[in-house]
Amino acid sequence: MAGGMAGEGARERARGWAGGWDRDGIPGGARATNNVIGDSADSSGEPVRLQKVLSAAGVASRRKAEEMIRAGRVRVDGIVVRDMGVRIDPDRAVVHVDGDRVVLRHDLEYLALNKMPGVLSTMSDDEGRATIGDLLADWGITTRLFHVGRLDIDSEGLLLLTNDGELAHRLTHPSFGVAKTYMAEIPGPVPRDLGRRLLRGVELDDGLAKADSFDVVDVLGGRAVVKVVLHEGRKRLVRRMLEATGHPVSRLVRTQIGELQLGHQRPGTVRRLNPVEISRLYRAVGL
Repeated sequence: MAGGMAGEGARERARGWAGGWDRDGIPGGARATNNVIGDSADSSGEPVRLQKVLSAAGVASRRKAEEMIRAGRVRVDGIVVRDMGVRIDPDRAVVHVDGDRVVLRHDLEYLALNKMPGVLSTMSDDEGRATIGDLLADWGITTRLFHVGRLDIDSEGLLLLTNDGELAHRLTHPSFGVAKTYMAEIPGPVPRDLGRRLLRGVELDDGLAKADSFDVVDVLGGRAVVKVVLHEGRKRLVRRMLEATGHPVSRLVRTQIGELQLGHQRPGTVRRLNPVEISRLYRAVGL
């Protein structure tokens, strides 16, 4: 992908935040009529040999895929397949290799965006403010996408964008327990009981909020960097929890969603997830 950032203001703010926090975590067999699985009379897809589908999905070469099938490492719709002649409909079949979901549909997008502060987590804005929709347009991405969770205008970091509705729903719903990791800069020193208070729960206007884990990452003079992990997605939750304990946040970066990490991705850039990252997200929500 190639492109730029949306708006001069966004560019300037991104330059200001491009550095800093350069540390870890920061910025047997199946039976089917005619050997076709997942096919139906009204299917728009043509059934394709399983080994060819796996090869096209980037799992392995066709010869290696055949070895995987013979070894019983491949499941189609929950059933182990060992027959080399099995064909599947890639638009309908659910395929796992060694327990990991394989993405077969080419119309599905899975993108990681490093949002800068000053950018809204919306696709458009009537007031003309910079949005993630502007960033995607700058990178030539026109597919309609869902963003998994929001970041407020002042926060930055990892946003997952996808048009896989079921995955997006499960990743955002607290019942699936997918953890989100944040780095927050707060006034120091950090009292010893702050972590215990956050883990026990902080009473907010909309109810009790608990962190899953809390760590002090660094102390920078009169400032401190702390790591907060939680699986809830209420609005501005990390900021509100820390403010309620007397530690207002001056900078907030989401660095991780499940096992998906922001790493050293530059602010304002978009990248496509690799197959391993996508499989880990599926696994995290039981798909």
